[in-house]
Amino acid sequence: MSGPSRILAPRTLVIETASEACSVALFDNGALLAHAHEVLGRGHAERLVPMIAQLPERGRADRICVSRGPGSFTGTRIGIAAARALGLAWGGRVCGYPTLALVAAMARRDDPGQPVTVCMTGGHGEWFVADFGPDGKAEGPLASLAPEAAARRPAHRILAGSRARDLAQLRPDRGHSATELLPDASALPELPGELVTDEVGAIYGRPPDAQPQSSTAKPASAAT
Repeated sequence: MSGPSRILAPRTLVIETASEACSVALFDNGALLAHAHEVLGRGHAERLVPMIAQLPERGRADRICVSRGPGSFTGTRIGIAAARALGLAWGGRVCGYPTLALVAAMARRDDPGQPVTVCMTGGHGEWFVADFGPDGKAEGPLASLAPEAAARRPAHRILAGSRARDLAQLRPDRGHSATELLPDASALPELPGELVTDEVGAIYGRPPDAQPQSSTAKPASAAT
């Protein structure tokens, strides 16, 4: 899948729930029909379905594209579950996209062709940080870092995301352009087409807090 026309044809519903914001957008052959964006903090589960229902034809589409994160663990899973349920109900194709890449695309609106460092709220007081090249693609793996570690990390001149301004203030060097942004479903056409794929599993920016028990460990009842 490549290019905005392939992403959005013929009718596409976009769901974005991986951050403090909750947004939906409905496209028809590349044209934005309707869009809603709310900064909730919490409560995505309560607002997402009503927001979709308020779209033309209750948001019904041939394709559903959903944010995979990283971001809010709960918000991301709510969006993915809704997309899968709608895909099943409507017989539509379900696709996923990386949330930080969407933020980078939004940041390049006023400065096209420039690399961007995205910094977003993570878990346990850490920030998700990732670099994106002029082509909109990730330049390396994302990192989940404490704020002080994120500030010591190399970064592009353009910073974007929910923690961009905080990152700029912590950095010892100056000259960065910081824009506070939350992902918006209506920006999906600005993503490189190959970043929208059939993979819809969540992207977790840090390992889980609890590790599963090793399959080689003896169950308690078998201990002698």
